[in-house]
Amino acid sequence: MKAVTRFAPSPTGYIHIGNLRSAIYPYLIAKQSNGTFILRIEDTDQARYVEGATELIEDTLQWIGLDWDEGPERGGANGPYYQTERKDIYVEWAKKLIAAGRAYADPTDSETVNKYREEANKNKVPFLYRNYRPDNTPEWQPGLPLRFKAQPKAYDYHDEVFGDLHMGPETQDDFILIKADGLPTYNFAHIVDDACMGVTHVLRGQEYLPSMGNYLALYEALGLERPKFVHLPHILAPSGNKKLGKRDGAKSAADYRKDGILPEAMLNFLACLGWNDGTEDEIYSKEDLIERFDVSRIQHAGARFDEQKLLWLNGQWIRRLFNEDAKALYARTADFWPEIAKNASDELKFRVFSIIYDRLKTLADLRTMTDYFFVSPTVDMDMLTDNKALKKLSEHEIVALLRQSIEKLREVTEWTPDNLQNALNELLAESEQKPATLFGLIRLSVSFAPFSPALHDTLSVIGCEATLARLNAVITTFNCAD
Repeated sequence: MKAVTRFAPSPTGYIHIGNLRSAIYPYLIAKQSNGTFILRIEDTDQARYVEGATELIEDTLQWIGLDWDEGPERGGANGPYYQTERKDIYVEWAKKLIAAGRAYADPTDSETVNKYREEANKNKVPFLYRNYRPDNTPEWQPGLPLRFKAQPKAYDYHDEVFGDLHMGPETQDDFILIKADGLPTYNFAHIVDDACMGVTHVLRGQEYLPSMGNYLALYEALGLERPKFVHLPHILAPSGNKKLGKRDGAKSAADYRKDGILPEAMLNFLACLGWNDGTEDEIYSKEDLIERFDVSRIQHAGARFDEQKLLWLNGQWIRRLFNEDAKALYARTADFWPEIAKNASDELKFRVFSIIYDRLKTLADLRTMTDYFFVSPTVDMDMLTDNKALKKLSEHEIVALLRQSIEKLREVTEWTPDNLQNALNELLAESEQKPATLFGLIRLSVSFAPFSPALHDTLSVIGCEATLARLNAVITTFNCAD
């Protein structure tokens, strides 16, 4: 059977990590069966609507590689794909419930409803609106809320993650189907839309489990066949004891993108938050996930959000993609270089990228790890004198070693990594210094950075003239200190 799945976000702000994982799994299910993945915009909560949020949702899905088959910008046989454009469809289905005696117009004002709720709280019983259902309700017309008329009973159903579940009659109530503004509630609209669009699998967060009694009652009242239900456990805060939220450092998908996280890494990371295929593998491409994803292997417990794991995965993907097509990966770095590299040539930046890529956790690390390739660094005497290997040398010995290094490097006629490595090896033997001392001194003198690539590669990119000038600048600084 070809699966039909959907991702149905609300355009109420940025798309966060939990939202994005809720898009990945239905996408994988659809693609495994050559089925259909639908994007539907649930925009009935106009009070919380954020301008531009829909475009951000679409852009994020495209960034991570989740191309939808039907929906905004794609069209399809089951549109419209914005709920605000489907009002007439909901009215038609609502009339079916009214005709069957399973829905009624509710003229009760909100102040009275709040009094009912306070009364229930005072009596220490759950508030169920069906216990306050009005008599002699008027004929429904737009402008009046329309409520479902519950006929409480027990329901059993199967969830693909949590197994066989039971919902008692106490879980069902007279919930609102259509609001006074004429727009449907989520509780009504998503069931109608899924039925109209032929959705076979409904994936959403486990926070919707308590509402399943109402949903099952509505499926029955409308004479609809139930889809397969897949409720996803929460993504937990790093502490592991609560649902991930903004206060726990959670960022939007767009923020991670701006921070230099690759879409391949983000897809890999989120797909494995609460799922594994039973192997020790950790690196999965989109194609791997489509082939190996299995709903039955989604874990029951929440998955702890580990940003360090995301950074590790991102580093792995940087190296993998570089080895597959270095030029293609370099093309993605345009927005991540330091300002001082703005006018540098692509040739120079690609050379820098080629020797430093394997040290990057994110593409944004280029901003803080590459300055010295484009401009001479400020001499930092503390960094030199505090270095563990150099502490054993006097200032006179450091200056002498730098002068010896300059003389040896001047002998290199062709400034290539191999020639530089040979010269450095000869210098090591002639100076009778340990590698950490000699190479550490040269590395710090040309970069004044905590870390840098292999010394011969670094010098090759910096160039002969700039390298010798930087070594001389350190000698001059020592002389000034004298």
